[in-house]
Amino acid sequence: MVAVYGQHNFYMGVKGGISVPNLRAGTDNPLTSGYSTSLGADFGVLTEFTINKWLSIQSEIDYSQEGGKHDGLQPFINQFTNIAPQPYLYADYNSAIRLNYLTIPVMAKFSFVLSKKIKFYTSVGGFAGFLLGGNTKISGNSLVYLDAAGTQQQEVYPGVVFAFNDSENIKDSLKSFNAGAIAFIGFSYTTRMGKFFIEAGGNYGFIAVQKNPANGTNYAGAITAHIGYEFLLEKYSSFFNKRKK
Repeated sequence: MVAVYGQHNFYMGVKGGISVPNLRAGTDNPLTSGYSTSLGADFGVLTEFTINKWLSIQSEIDYSQEGGKHDGLQPFINQFTNIAPQPYLYADYNSAIRLNYLTIPVMAKFSFVLSKKIKFYTSVGGFAGFLLGGNTKISGNSLVYLDAAGTQQQEVYPGVVFAFNDSENIKDSLKSFNAGAIAFIGFSYTTRMGKFFIEAGGNYGFIAVQKNPANGTNYAGAITAHIGYEFLLEKYSSFFNKRKK
């Protein structure tokens, strides 16, 4: 009988960085189209268990800000259809949606040795997301138009500039759960007590964020970048027996 040993390491760490989220429209509803990227925070704690010299399993608990912004000429729901019989009116203002999630990713991490202390890695997996909060904010002053091109002013109060300044908690109109895919590439630098790392990647949710499709359909995703440190908590060997033939 021959004992064959394999080295396993267990790490626990922290990471923090920025999120560049966006909302992709899933339908042609004009209220949910035209969003661009914004800027948010993304940070959390993680554990990593090495299986062999190139493969490990990493799990995390993260706070992630998703959402998007829409600046410029855009539609809003027409509340005066008896005067202008159309579903939307248009104005030039700024709007933003912020979605806050607690996410739990689980990933397979593949590491490649570049030097004695430096490794390149790529990780891929899935995540579950739990909604913590959601809100919208609009700001700006604008004339109101009948058309999306902004060529026909409304005629009830011609020349009047309207104020668009409001914020609203929309958590009750959003789904409380999301799930999707997540992936990163990065570099790590080994120290005596653990390793520093820097990484960039992205995530994408497969579930539309709105409860009611009448409010539109958007899918949340983000590009993220982090720096962090993993502490080496335990370094140990396991073995199994292999029978010689």
